[in-house]
Amino acid sequence: MADTLSAPHPGTPRAPRFRKPIGGVGRTLGTYVLLAWTWCRAIAQYPMALTLFTTGVVLASLAEMGAVVVVFGHAGTLAGFSVYEGLLIYALAAFAFGGAQFLMGAVDRLGEQIRTGSFDTMLVRPVSPLIQLATDQFSPRRLGRVVPALIVLVYALVKCDIDWTPGRALMLVVLLVSGVVICSSVWLLAGCLQFFVADAREAANSVTYGGQAFTEYPIAVYGRDLVRVVTFVVPLAFVSWQPALYLLDRPDPVGLPEPLRYLGPLVAVALALFAALVWRFGLRHYRSTGS
Repeated sequence: MADTLSAPHPGTPRAPRFRKPIGGVGRTLGTYVLLAWTWCRAIAQYPMALTLFTTGVVLASLAEMGAVVVVFGHAGTLAGFSVYEGLLIYALAAFAFGGAQFLMGAVDRLGEQIRTGSFDTMLVRPVSPLIQLATDQFSPRRLGRVVPALIVLVYALVKCDIDWTPGRALMLVVLLVSGVVICSSVWLLAGCLQFFVADAREAANSVTYGGQAFTEYPIAVYGRDLVRVVTFVVPLAFVSWQPALYLLDRPDPVGLPEPLRYLGPLVAVALALFAALVWRFGLRHYRSTGS
């Protein structure tokens, strides 16, 4: 009798139960690499298609860089930043968002996975559904954004007048990693919106890809109020703007406190934890499609 009363109504679809993977961070990373490598091996069976897609991604990245150069070429300076300093800001943003797309680029297809019932399949496997979702259709062509950004970053660092010290060099690595973590967290948060609005992919893309376009230029040109929004609300300023101010040892043109440029790692950790909570919240409230 108790079992009958506690059973869910037959017409109410529920999310499938799934087992938690056994192991810690090492096992999770190993699973991610294994799934990504499996997709890479599958895509490598079509070398011509892989080459063409990768070339297209590289050309798109070069076009974005060319747009930055053209804008600075006509304006001379933007918010007091020269073309090489502008390339530094662009490269920091492109590397961070490129790294996030490389690691988490498939998360924005969550709504599609839900509609087709593929996400239900992920839930019943003994592997984290986030790992499965992030590695779905993983492709090496995503490096077509990361590698050019890294090359431009090295070039800009050489051309800019930066007082290099061991601490500054180490901080550069920390800021690069923090930028990737921040962008990955933003990518996940935007993707989680599709738990509640399945057709929200375009809205999610406006945050991710729109955020990249926004951070590729000195954000001081957008006005003081908008700078505060992307610093204290959606912390995209810690992807390229604040790291650039730190590397160039320049005051913030909009007058924000100087210690903000050192907070990138803390912001990355806080945003990653928040994104993880939102993901878990979405999973708990997810209901199966019933397909």
